[in-house]
Amino acid sequence: MAVCAFAVISIYVTNQLLTQRFTETTRNRSEIRLTLYVANLMSELQRNSIVPQLLARDPQLIAALDYKDYSLSTQRLLSFVDEIGAASLMLLDADGRTVAATDRGRLGELHKTSAYFINALRSNATIFTTSKQPNGGYAFVYSRRVEVAGSTAGVLAVEVDLQKLENGWAGVSDAVFVADGEGTIVMSTEPRWRGLDEASALAIQSAPSAIERALRATQDWAALPVDAYLRGEAVLRREARVPFQGWRMVSYTTYSSVRERVNGILALEVMGFAILLALMFWLWSRRAASRIVFFQRESAELRALNIRLQREIAERQKVEKTLQVAEQTLAQSSKLAALGEMSAAVSHELNQPLAAMKTYLAGARLLLQRKRPDEALSSFQRIDDLIERMGAITKQLKSYARKGADVFSPVDTRAAVSSALSMMEPQLKTRDITITRTLPEDPVMVLGDRMRLEQVIINLLRNALDATKGVADPSIEIILATGETVSLTVRDNGHGIDDLDELFEPFYTTKQPGDGVGLGLAISSGIVNDLGGRLTARNAAGGGAVFEVQLPILNAETEAAE
Repeated sequence: MAVCAFAVISIYVTNQLLTQRFTETTRNRSEIRLTLYVANLMSELQRNSIVPQLLARDPQLIAALDYKDYSLSTQRLLSFVDEIGAASLMLLDADGRTVAATDRGRLGELHKTSAYFINALRSNATIFTTSKQPNGGYAFVYSRRVEVAGSTAGVLAVEVDLQKLENGWAGVSDAVFVADGEGTIVMSTEPRWRGLDEASALAIQSAPSAIERALRATQDWAALPVDAYLRGEAVLRREARVPFQGWRMVSYTTYSSVRERVNGILALEVMGFAILLALMFWLWSRRAASRIVFFQRESAELRALNIRLQREIAERQKVEKTLQVAEQTLAQSSKLAALGEMSAAVSHELNQPLAAMKTYLAGARLLLQRKRPDEALSSFQRIDDLIERMGAITKQLKSYARKGADVFSPVDTRAAVSSALSMMEPQLKTRDITITRTLPEDPVMVLGDRMRLEQVIINLLRNALDATKGVADPSIEIILATGETVSLTVRDNGHGIDDLDELFEPFYTTKQPGDGVGLGLAISSGIVNDLGGRLTARNAAGGGAVFEVQLPILNAETEAAE
């Protein structure tokens, strides 16, 4: 009787708890999903909001508007669209005519009366405009005017691609839509809802039948009884504010299979109590006869357990001795591997200063033969500087091997680039190669070690020189840009990178034996990571390789925090 009473109470409590739990789970999943939708939408809008501001400062686009030469403007926009992820990019002149666009079919279109063109001319900031398209959808455009010598020369328009977000919403919830500040639906999983308010949209094309029944029953889903959830008639309506121009997002989610899941667990619980009762009756009938057998069996199991435990202790002692020998062998192997990597790294990093010293010695010999000792002393001074740099490199390589911490100080990235180019000057003069530098006028400060930063730049320049061997018109482009981070880009027109996955692995190289050991990029990646940044590589769309170093910018707030 006690077991039966306990079973009834347990089943009742379990029914209430599971019903509440599964209902709450469905509610929580809907809230989390809606929060993720809002976060993805804001991320896409914010990522595209800064694009017009950056493109409005592009020197090639500004020059095209200034000289009315748009022959290369479309190609320039196409080079950005894949990295940006926007739907399309357009460059409009002062009359609102499309002079460059990633969609060539839109060249020559007039946008003089478009809201995003008019509003961009009236404001100095980036303007966001929502406009309805003939197909019933909406276009979301960021626009900003482009100025040349203080006067408006045109407008840059960036269309945000939100179609992929709508595709991601479909099939997860029954219905999702986004309404602007006036209540007009601008995004929806149901195309017929766009351009209407919520009431009109549901009147034209209702949500699935479960949602329609819930809307007829009540406007407050929380007021529905629990039985409504269990019959599958309840629909969860969730609304979240999108922190962008008063937008809001609404989702409808149905409660599904709650009663079936609860009944399945209750059936297992009833079966368990039935088996328990049967087992109790069987044990009572067998207690007297099986007590002696039980004790004998327990004694035999204890003896077997004792023997097995002694055997396991002996095996564990043997394994511990073997492990100690393996640890000693592994430690010795690690020391040998570190020694080999250090010697290879020293050989790699000292090749550049030794080559420069050889060039300066040859120049000093010629100057002495021509009785110009003052100029020869200048070459000897440079050789002395290179010797000091070699000592600094070996010190850095020791620090790299130890993975120790460094004391950083403010460094002007522009000065580091200029110093690296000066160091590479003897090698650059031996090649007929075009070097293009794009540096800001103001200092670009980062917190780091100038010597190690120059080491990274020299490694990237050496790789670019090697990559352009055999190219008809070799060129290297160095771009230093600043924004939220400092970005240093080294681009060449070589043959590109075959294996991007193993590029930064130690001892990986595509050079001939004797030309390199494959440690330059591995060391450079480690230095950039120590400086709090990252080094990435990719193949350019037009051919060649692009290496990009991103470092945290050092501004007044960062210095105050330090």
